[in-house]
Amino acid sequence: MPFLTAASLRYLAFDHLSAHSVPHGIFTRRGGVSPAPWASLNMGSTVGDDWGRVQFNIRRAFTALGLSVATRFDAWLVHGREAVVATAPRRVDSPQPPPKADIILTANPNVTLVMRFADCVPILLYDPRRAAIAIAHAGWKGTVIGTAAAAVEAMQQAFGSRPADLLAAIGPAIGPDHYEIGPEVAAQVRQAFPDEAERLLPRHGQRHHLDLWEANRLHLLRAGVLPQHLEVSRVCTACHLEDWYSHRAEHGRTGRFGALIALPR
Repeated sequence: MPFLTAASLRYLAFDHLSAHSVPHGIFTRRGGVSPAPWASLNMGSTVGDDWGRVQFNIRRAFTALGLSVATRFDAWLVHGREAVVATAPRRVDSPQPPPKADIILTANPNVTLVMRFADCVPILLYDPRRAAIAIAHAGWKGTVIGTAAAAVEAMQQAFGSRPADLLAAIGPAIGPDHYEIGPEVAAQVRQAFPDEAERLLPRHGQRHHLDLWEANRLHLLRAGVLPQHLEVSRVCTACHLEDWYSHRAEHGRTGRFGALIALPR
């Protein structure tokens, strides 16, 4: 999982996706034009930053991957399991709002899937046999209800993907060292993972913390993704504010980093 640099932007890539020439990247916050508190490559347009600056930052990320911003398709994230199939790009100036979904998938090589994050888990999927991709977003709610597994199921239903063929990647998110949760969330984690709850809920003193990386890895394995096809970054957003936005560590006054994935051409 090397950090790469292109067009003065720094981003994380995954070895097995790169080996299949899949254009993708999870972009750090470096190299954009947004001022504090969104400094600097903020791709979130709902956090108070200027819309024009956000669009400029997004175009820079597309340029870094050699992709046209006209291929963009994004969604309105709602912390659920809803999936949308992108059959064509979504125009930024469309009078229709973006679809409400936490999973986007496509088999169109002229579509680039885009999502934004600031502690929640980015999940990338690629099916080299069916030539299809997906991107998903899982915070604690999405983790408890199995958004990662729902993304695998959506690829099966939409494209006939076999879970054993899928290459999966879990990107930077808030790590268990920083992610303190309350008893009501811990109870839902125990219900979703009755056999693994203790290792997913490490204690720091009297407080429970949640391991989002491992919980989503377990969801993908349960859905049929092979362990050797699954890459986990284990990069904590709250630990590395020089690279990532963290809603928790920055008390809600921050931007959103972007994740992009497209099909090989």
